[in-house]
Amino acid sequence: MDSNIGYYLFALVAIIVAFLIVKKVTTCLLKSVVLIVLAAVLAFVYFYYMR
Repeated sequence: MDSNIGYYLFALVAIIVAFLIVKKVTTCLLKSVVLIVLAAVLAFVYFYYMR
């Protein structure tokens, strides 16, 4: 019985840690994508209007 409780606690902690890691990575990835899109838009505006 004790090994089952330990296994479930370990699984619960692993799920929580995995969720937090994925959350951190996706927010960082989302910020990177927004920055790349913004840089592309600024480059387009620069070359379209300044040439």
